[in-house]
Amino acid sequence: MKKLNVFLFLLFLSLSVRAATVSTVEVYSNAMKKNVQTVVITPEKSDTPSAVIYLLHGYSGNAKSWIELKPELAAIADRHNLIFVCPDGKNSWYWDSPKDPAYRYETFVANELVSYIDTNYPTRKDRKARAITGLSMGGHGALWIAFRHTETFGAAGSTSGGVDIRPFPQNWEMNKQLGTMAENPQLWESHTVINQIDRIKDGDLALIIDCGTDDFFFEVNNNFHQKLLDKGISHDYLVRPGGHNGEYWKNSMDYQILFFLKKLP
Repeated sequence: MKKLNVFLFLLFLSLSVRAATVSTVEVYSNAMKKNVQTVVITPEKSDTPSAVIYLLHGYSGNAKSWIELKPELAAIADRHNLIFVCPDGKNSWYWDSPKDPAYRYETFVANELVSYIDTNYPTRKDRKARAITGLSMGGHGALWIAFRHTETFGAAGSTSGGVDIRPFPQNWEMNKQLGTMAENPQLWESHTVINQIDRIKDGDLALIIDCGTDDFFFEVNNNFHQKLLDKGISHDYLVRPGGHNGEYWKNSMDYQILFFLKKLP
C-alpha cells in the first residue's frame, strides 16, 4: 500500500509539472493609457517556440470568458504546444472607436498586445504562426482585425459572429462606439466587417467561419459566406444545429483549433 501511495504521488507530481500555465496579466496600452487585463495560457516549457491563437470574447464578456467557457484550453495548449491569448475587449466590438478615444481596441490587439506577447513569451514571431478568432462580438472583432492586419495574422475565424452589424442598430452598445446608425450611416457602413472583405484577396488569410442554424446571426453569416464566394476568397464555412450559446461555442472551438493546427506551420 505504501508503494502504491508513493507511485500515485509521483504520478500526480509528474502530471502537475507538465500542466499548462493559466495566468492573468495586465498589458499596458499606450493608445488607451490604461492596463488591459489579459489571460494567457501557455504550454509546459518546450524547446520549440509556440504558435499563438488570440481568442476574443463576446458582448458582456471579459478576459476570463474563454477559459471559463472551455477550461480544456489548458490541456490543448500542452498537447499542441500552443499559446492562447484572451484580452478583455470590454464592449468595444474591437474597433478604434471614431467617437470615443478611450476605446482603441483594434490598435491594442493588433499592435500592442501582439508585441507584448512576442516580447514576453516563447512565440514563433511570424504572421503565419498567429491566428485570431472569437465568438459573437469577438467573431466580428477577429475578422475585422485580421482583414485589416494581414501583415500580423495568417489565419482568422469567427463563431456565431456578428459579421454584419447593420441589421442590429439598437443592440449591444454599438451606438456608444459609432453613434446612432440614423445619424452616422457612413460610420456603420465602414465599420461592419462584411464591408472589409474587399481589403483581402484569396490566400491572404486562412479563414474559418461557423454559425448555428438557430442563431440570430445565421442570416448575416450566410451573406458573409456568399460574399466571400463572390470574391473568390477560399474559406471553410461550417453550419451545424445550434443557437447563440456557450454549448455551441465550446463545441465550435474544437473545429476551429483543428483548422488552425492544419494551417499554422
